[in-house]
Amino acid sequence: MSIALWCLFFAAFLHVGSKLPLAIAQTRDGGLDNRNPRDQQARLTGWGRRAKAAHENQIESFPLFAAGVLVATLVAKGGASIDLLAGAYVAARLVYIGLYIGDVAPARTLVWSVRYFVSLALLTSPAWAS
Repeated sequence: MSIALWCLFFAAFLHVGSKLPLAIAQTRDGGLDNRNPRDQQARLTGWGRRAKAAHENQIESFPLFAAGVLVATLVAKGGASIDLLAGAYVAARLVYIGLYIGDVAPARTLVWSVRYFVSLALLTSPAWAS
């Protein structure tokens, strides 16, 4: 299995990983409300609210990346540049989650942009990858 496909797997696993800080925030908010978790999440403030937003952004960004990796793997036939881009996406996502929860907005926006353009590069890889 290629590095890019392993990065796709890891990015899917980040759905759970990005949920962990949110679950901690919910636990600190009187215990995890498993009957109405979305209501409880909507009440969060500060870093807990940012943890929720970081988790939601992880889920929102995944489809574009997944499509890019699949296009790059199946059509462009992968390669070192594809693996590098996929690794950059995962690294950017990890940094992004930390920056979002830590309320470092300008750097977060920069990292978000890197992640977005990496996904676009993967999607367009059949046009430029050899």
